[in-house]
Amino acid sequence: MTKPSDVFTLKNSNNVEVAFIARGGQIVSIKVPNAQGEVADVVIGYETVEEALAGDAYYGALCGRYANRIVKGQFELNGEQFQLDVNNGPNHLHGGVDGFNLRVWDVEAITLPKFAQAYQLTLVSPNGDQKYPGELTVKVVYGLTNDNEFVIEYDAASTKDTIINLTSHAYFNLEGAGTGTIADHQLTINADKFTPIDGEIGTVTGEIADVKETAMDFVTGKAINEALVADCPQVKLVDGIDHNFVINGFDGTLKLAARLEHAASGRAMEVYTDQPGIQMYTGSHFDGSEKGKLGAPIEKWAGLAMETQIFPDSPNKENFPNAVLKAGEKYTHTCVYKFI
Repeated sequence: MTKPSDVFTLKNSNNVEVAFIARGGQIVSIKVPNAQGEVADVVIGYETVEEALAGDAYYGALCGRYANRIVKGQFELNGEQFQLDVNNGPNHLHGGVDGFNLRVWDVEAITLPKFAQAYQLTLVSPNGDQKYPGELTVKVVYGLTNDNEFVIEYDAASTKDTIINLTSHAYFNLEGAGTGTIADHQLTINADKFTPIDGEIGTVTGEIADVKETAMDFVTGKAINEALVADCPQVKLVDGIDHNFVINGFDGTLKLAARLEHAASGRAMEVYTDQPGIQMYTGSHFDGSEKGKLGAPIEKWAGLAMETQIFPDSPNKENFPNAVLKAGEKYTHTCVYKFI
């Protein structure tokens, strides 16, 4: 069995390197060269494993059973009411007070032809764990290709009908962690619509709104700072962006969800997923009180989380994608972070 501090590393032929620990499957670094061969660690976090274990456990971690928010921590399934832990204002977030980000995953190296290197992470969540129904067995593959694709493949099955929404919570800064904010990054999102949030509810209302003529319009790409400084009620609610975007053309196959670019460093990345949504979060709660990589404080907007997933509060919104996993059926989810 693995220990929380065990470190695993994926490398490919292009000097791309992904390192993670067993606690939470937490990605502690992704090192990516630019065209000149200059390598930077492009995920926000800490200098040491010890600091990672003691610090913010969401950085780079796997989140579940239900990533994002469920209003009041309540949902109904098969006529039965469930009350989950409330750990984010009035709502349930990322599995509650004992989410998958805090669990020690069993990790083993595996060989798959499409990957330069790969690991499989396994976790069994007992019936009633986090107050969800069903024993849930989760397998996650972290794979790195020689095309500079870091691939996350999720697979889960439950002994009872349940709800599920898994994601990865890495924050990206293509200039390099500890070098500044993502305000000057160019962001393109393949989404004509988003799900607005309400300050009193603390998350989505159930509305699906057009991004056109709002700060959430990244369809043709723009500097993130344009949205951060916009006179927009949605931006002001969270001092930035913490919103779910509705990926165009969702049909359960891999789609381009977003592209992030940083001109000065020459790095870019694309995000592909077979999920219906992507949560963009600009790290507005970072306040500089924690020291991160390069010894620099982790400041507001230091990184961008791009979390592929089902929509927030889907179990309570009939017009949102289905988040129910039937007993004996399979939940699958693929996310690809491709570095360019």
